[in-house]
Amino acid sequence: MTTSGTTTFNLDISDIMEEAYDLCGLELRSGYSYRGAKRALNLVFLEWQNKGLNLWTVEQGSATLIAGTSSYTIDSSALDVVDVFVRTDAGDVDKQFDQRLNRISRTEYNHQSNKLTQSKPTQFYVDKDNDSVKIVVWSTPDDNQTYSLIYDYVKRIEDVGNIASNNAEVPARYLPCLTYALAYNLACKSPESLNRVPMIKQRYDELWRDVSEADREKASVRFVPDLSISGY
Repeated sequence: MTTSGTTTFNLDISDIMEEAYDLCGLELRSGYSYRGAKRALNLVFLEWQNKGLNLWTVEQGSATLIAGTSSYTIDSSALDVVDVFVRTDAGDVDKQFDQRLNRISRTEYNHQSNKLTQSKPTQFYVDKDNDSVKIVVWSTPDDNQTYSLIYDYVKRIEDVGNIASNNAEVPARYLPCLTYALAYNLACKSPESLNRVPMIKQRYDELWRDVSEADREKASVRFVPDLSISGY
């Protein structure tokens, strides 16, 4: 049996759009149609980011903690924070030590009686606004050691862009789901394709369920109750 010997199949943006239009029974003919499809594709990416954790978009960042400063703005592409820890003696193969921080809510942070207490941080909360994400730590760092804040964050999926030969910033395993997601958005806007909407939506939901279940953490999880009293 002769096979290709390659495993590099991918679709560029124009291929994804053409496949989606085919599913709708339509043709991608004009610049207006292309702009509409590009807009719909960007909206799909935002929708996916609202659905939950996308493992391929998890990145790691770092910041140097400054004595007396509790709030740190992280990477501008960040949507949320997955995990945070404080590293001491960074780079020292004998002394480097990582300590995980416990995530708390804004309310729990607000209820801390002394927010100016300076010591090695043990907790954090995530402060989100329109254009940035901040990690706020407690206790406020002291100047006894050099602390590094290491954090894993969910990065925004890159925009489609203006070059049709670009690839979408998704793993190849997501391409079937992506084409049906785009087809669903296009069919809902096209009177000629409304009769295909139920079929496309059903298939999109099936593909999303399959790929999201496959693309998740598979390590064992152990839950331990926190019996400590916050603030003491």
